[in-house]
Amino acid sequence: KEAAQLEGSKDFAKSFMLRNNIPTAAYRTFTKDTLYQGFQFLDTLKPPYVLKADGLAAGKGVLILENIDEAKRELSLMLSENRFGEAGHKVVIEEFMKGIECSVFALTDGLHYKILPTAKDYKRIGEGDTGPNTGGMGAVSPVPFADASFMQKVEEQIIKPTIQGFNKEGLVYKGFVYFGLMNVNDNPKVVEYNCRMGDPETEAVLPRISSDLVALFSLLETNELNKGSIDIVPESCVTVVLASGGYPGQFVKNKVIHGIDSVKKSIIFHAGTTKEDNRLLTAGGRVMCVTALGKSKQDALSTAYNDIAQIQFDDMYYRHDIGLDI
Repeated sequence: KEAAQLEGSKDFAKSFMLRNNIPTAAYRTFTKDTLYQGFQFLDTLKPPYVLKADGLAAGKGVLILENIDEAKRELSLMLSENRFGEAGHKVVIEEFMKGIECSVFALTDGLHYKILPTAKDYKRIGEGDTGPNTGGMGAVSPVPFADASFMQKVEEQIIKPTIQGFNKEGLVYKGFVYFGLMNVNDNPKVVEYNCRMGDPETEAVLPRISSDLVALFSLLETNELNKGSIDIVPESCVTVVLASGGYPGQFVKNKVIHGIDSVKKSIIFHAGTTKEDNRLLTAGGRVMCVTALGKSKQDALSTAYNDIAQIQFDDMYYRHDIGLDI
């Protein structure tokens, strides 16, 4: 439970990184009582300004703002008017990191670890990564810039110190660790930890693993993960999220979904769906993921988008530019 604070508390995660010399953006944490000091700290930064609610806020607790006055107003709303409830009782303000994001996953028994395929997800709702953040609108694996040299830095500077930090600080941790990274001039820095796999990255990562994951999980209990191996297929994998129109704001549920049976090559991962009277209906903002493997990223993209063309529900929305920026 204590180790899970790596995801549950941004302040805990940042201080853990600081104690264990893990590269991340410079930051400070503020409360309602130190709101004025938060304004002063914002004045020392250059735009854009990054405000993060300390606790879990359904993926909506991170604000990136271009205007200093807007940043101060939002900070006041978060701390003084409980915009994010309990999650926003503390707010982390950090320097903006300019670069390309990617996700790295590791499976650990607390002593040993195995590195899974890399992925890049697309959090913004709009084409060209514009508009509000969402739970994720798509993902690709692998990430071209995460080559052997980059991944060596990730392992030596981030993954190893994290696992060693667990042991040094008496944190019991077994399972997946998600490292949300920023590639800043070919140097990895941690944006966030999750104590689980990411969504929709999981849908792009797991199809590329040919090993028996259950056998690997069984090694976690006995701290013998070093005896297992993770075999990764060379194909590229792409996943595209189909969302309800209006998401991540207000949206209408119970729209009838047509065409699923016509999808032959892609894998459909259901999310916000339900069945009623033998009809498949929308039941959430992110309705489903369409996932495809291919010999190249372009092959995988073509398969996924061709299969998406078979699916239809009123106000269906998806991004057409997943994977095109890398």
